[in-house]
Amino acid sequence: MKFCVRKYIIEVTENNYLKKIILESRDSMVELNKKAPDFTLNTHDGKQVSLSDFLGKKVVLYFYPKDNTPGCTKEAVSFRDNIKSIEEKNAVIIGISLDDEISHKKFIEKFNLPFILLSDKDANVSTKYGVYKEKNMYGKKKMGIERSTFIIDSEGIVRKIFRRVKVDGHVEEVLKVLDEI
Repeated sequence: MKFCVRKYIIEVTENNYLKKIILESRDSMVELNKKAPDFTLNTHDGKQVSLSDFLGKKVVLYFYPKDNTPGCTKEAVSFRDNIKSIEEKNAVIIGISLDDEISHKKFIEKFNLPFILLSDKDANVSTKYGVYKEKNMYGKKKMGIERSTFIIDSEGIVRKIFRRVKVDGHVEEVLKVLDEI
């Protein structure tokens, strides 16, 4: 169970162990025209990948709530279907969710996704990017990822932030920004 208390998220695990995650001003952690915060997370096959590994390429860094859900599947498939256009712009796609590596592997295999999905199980990177937020679903409040995309240029600078992404038409918005940077 997780709950938000001022600037902390308190997580109570099954064995009643308390874990405190510090929330730094959520929306101000990542700023336009500033260096994107680096991170290292695991891929679906357990390899560690850092954002800094992609210096020299543009990065479409997208955060999504959950593997194999309708909106997230539609978004991933849309990126998959436009991968050639994205790669032609010297860009890579990286998806991040709270799902574990096994879930990512199944999601990649089921939908033939040709890009990296990273596991942010502790929500540290999602928190750093200001996308780990309290959500209200069917009257229940819980913490989760707000669908968001960050376009990062080849020097690691954030050039565009899309928050509360609507899946329809999003890839077209991303392609337009990639053309402009």
